[in-house]
Amino acid sequence: MSVELNHTIVHARDNRESAEFFADLLNLEITAEWGPFIAVALGNGVTLDFATVPADSITPQHYAFLVSEEEFDAAYAQIEQRGIEHYADPRRQQPGTVNHNDGGRGVYFMDPAGHAMELITVPYGGWPS
Repeated sequence: MSVELNHTIVHARDNRESAEFFADLLNLEITAEWGPFIAVALGNGVTLDFATVPADSITPQHYAFLVSEEEFDAAYAQIEQRGIEHYADPRRQQPGTVNHNDGGRGVYFMDPAGHAMELITVPYGGWPS
């Protein structure tokens, strides 16, 4: 068997708030709740397991998601409708717009716990030939 990522734990101030924010934004499903975790399933079988921890214990992380053009359009419409601050770049120097890198589009925004989220439609470096 090859090595595959199965799940990762995402620290949140409120696991329900963060899981619902993410699931609603990307039209994903909350698939399970057990113990301190609320799991959101991604298309490749990986789950993000949101766990409530004290706010001062959260170290901001970066999570990047490869999405289709249609999924990007839907998510970006939600970002704009909700008034979520977003940027074309990770340093947040280009507010209110998207980037056009490697023949695709990308956008950065923060989740409710302060994690930097990124949506891209083409992997960095472009699609393999």
